[in-house]
Amino acid sequence: MRRLVVLLAGGAGLVVTGCGVSQETRTPSPPQSAPTSTTERATSPATPPVAPTEPVEARPATPANPPRDAVLSMPAIGVDGLRVVAYRGRTDDAAGTRIQNRGRAASPHGPRGGAGPGGVGNYQVTAHRLSSTRAFLDLPDLDRGDRVHVTAGGTRWTYEIVRTRSTSFRSARSLAEQRAAVPGQPGREPRRAFITLSTCATPEDHAQGNYWSDAFDNPEHRIDKIGVLVRTSAS
Repeated sequence: MRRLVVLLAGGAGLVVTGCGVSQETRTPSPPQSAPTSTTERATSPATPPVAPTEPVEARPATPANPPRDAVLSMPAIGVDGLRVVAYRGRTDDAAGTRIQNRGRAASPHGPRGGAGPGGVGNYQVTAHRLSSTRAFLDLPDLDRGDRVHVTAGGTRWTYEIVRTRSTSFRSARSLAEQRAAVPGQPGREPRRAFITLSTCATPEDHAQGNYWSDAFDNPEHRIDKIGVLVRTSAS
């Protein structure tokens, strides 16, 4: 009887791809049907899946702490107690710029953003260097080996700076490298927690005669400090 039910249903199935669930397609019934659950025996048609409303960047699904507001400290450059506001988006978009204009740091999350504080992947934090409270004024002076502390929900995560990179807002490839789950390596599956601290390179661009800026007054280049998680403790 179970095989008969499958045949009457026409052997309908769903094709799952890397970007979601495609339209219904027909597949032949197997020679011998496996035990069928009550749900599979139901005669009412299943509700078709709904496609996502926004494009999702291809990246591995990895564990990540939930996005949340946090407090950032960088003793080496005198930053202490800087509030980091989590928002859904990507680095230096309209929402992130509004947060930075209020003198806070901004941390994007969601399909085009990064991980939460301490999460496996890329915890991205941006702040102004030359406007508002100049929260990241001295970020370029952060050196390899300097420590960065992020506190949220009673936990303190300590990152160690390992390198500096430059991002160009006029290069899709460069932006993808900045926002990648493994900084600088789009498509690679992360196996540890990273942090990317980013601010404008306005003085450096202007010194080179480069006065380009986007709709949010971001200059072409960003200075990014990349760190890796080295310690987790109670705050």
